[in-house]
Amino acid sequence: MHWNGPLRKIDDFRYEIPSSYKGEENNLRMQTSAVIYADEKMVSSIKNDNALEQTANMTMLPGIVGKAMAMPDIHWGYGFPIGGVAATDAENGVISPGGVGFDINCGVRLVRTNLHIDDLDEGKIHGLVDEMFKNVPSGLGSKAKVRLSIKELEDVLKLGARWGIENNYGWEEDLEFLEENGRLEYADLSVISQRAKQRGASQLGSLGAGNHFLEIQKVEEIFDSNIAKTYGIKNKGQIVVMIHTGSRGFGHQVCTDHLRVLEQAVKKYNIWLPDKQLACAPVNSREGKNYIKAMACAANFAWCNRQMIVHWVRESFERIMNTSAEDLGMHIVYDVCHNIAKLEEHEVNGKKKKVYVHRKGATRSFGPGRKEVPLKYRDVGQPVLIPGDMGTESYLLHGTDKAEETFGSTCHGAGRVLSRTRARKNWRGEDIVRQLKNKGIYVHPASFKVVAEEAPNSYKDVRNVVDVVHGAGISRKVVKFVPLGVVKG
Repeated sequence: MHWNGPLRKIDDFRYEIPSSYKGEENNLRMQTSAVIYADEKMVSSIKNDNALEQTANMTMLPGIVGKAMAMPDIHWGYGFPIGGVAATDAENGVISPGGVGFDINCGVRLVRTNLHIDDLDEGKIHGLVDEMFKNVPSGLGSKAKVRLSIKELEDVLKLGARWGIENNYGWEEDLEFLEENGRLEYADLSVISQRAKQRGASQLGSLGAGNHFLEIQKVEEIFDSNIAKTYGIKNKGQIVVMIHTGSRGFGHQVCTDHLRVLEQAVKKYNIWLPDKQLACAPVNSREGKNYIKAMACAANFAWCNRQMIVHWVRESFERIMNTSAEDLGMHIVYDVCHNIAKLEEHEVNGKKKKVYVHRKGATRSFGPGRKEVPLKYRDVGQPVLIPGDMGTESYLLHGTDKAEETFGSTCHGAGRVLSRTRARKNWRGEDIVRQLKNKGIYVHPASFKVVAEEAPNSYKDVRNVVDVVHGAGISRKVVKFVPLGVVKG
């Protein structure tokens, strides 16, 4: 499949699908243009799947505000492309699960330490990775160490990461450095199915599979030392841990349940769509409100999931390093979600306006001064975490005022260029593990099949992706990390 529609170059980092691309057809027309953040060498690969057509389709969502947008890690997804961003009017717009994704609040958390690479020989790195693998359940369908009663799960869905803190999974200060402080208050248990609860009760505190990981990294390069210090990153060689996972089977079930309802709501409210995968409902309808409340439950589950994993990561370091997590300085730098829709205030045509920002494979990138950013970081903007794929570097960036053009959004990772099926045909997991070991990266996988699917060459070059958002000014580079050891689901 190759996209042959119009793509007009705006500047070195922005391309536009004009609003004239799709005219009046079945009561449908583009209500705005679509902006793609990319550079020239990316454009040909971006045209290789249906993602640009999906971006054009986003412009037809009722009540869309501003442009439909796609980040440089764009690739084909369900409804929205992965990398898609769209804001809809908080009064007259719609909410669309396809603009959030199945893994609601999939996200990234970064934990810093005061360790230096000189403190870790190869044996210590292997020991830490193996201990984390033992402590944090991982792999397809992985079950948690702590099986919750339905009542306990319901408390998690209401409280988010706060439940973890109250049950001794972490430190009180952790909450300050999580997006939304690790909780959306409008979560409502009445809109959650028994099936979703059953799936969630056995999976809290587990990594899962796919592109999810735990990774020990070292600081390789510092681009802005003042902002890096604000985030607690002080020198090259400093050791950090990155955690990437989401709401597991619970979030998937929530999305599945409400998609069925919203597919019917489209007919009920006489909404015309170019793609049934964009199923949506007016934000103020019963169906729309119920999805928003259910999505909040799944987001809270994900924040608590990452909170429990952080606790077990700290315990792993304590055991191998024979030092307390406090003395190791294992503080959270930040936690970002990259599959969510949130009610936010942004400037539209010179006026402040409340909108629902859908970020599907996109990360919030708020600049200095916004009240949502922790006080400690407010002068420099929020930390933005961009994980690489297994075996390549990851980045810490900061949000900018310029990102207001994307409703405070930026990329979320490298972005696939090959399907998992193609990747399995091209590589053997055992070979990938061996190649990474030769590069000095120790991988402990739950499955060699998943390692093959996640082979580094099945992704775009994360450097290129980050260079585009940096060049466009919607987030700016602060630190580059490289992997030392990886737990792979």
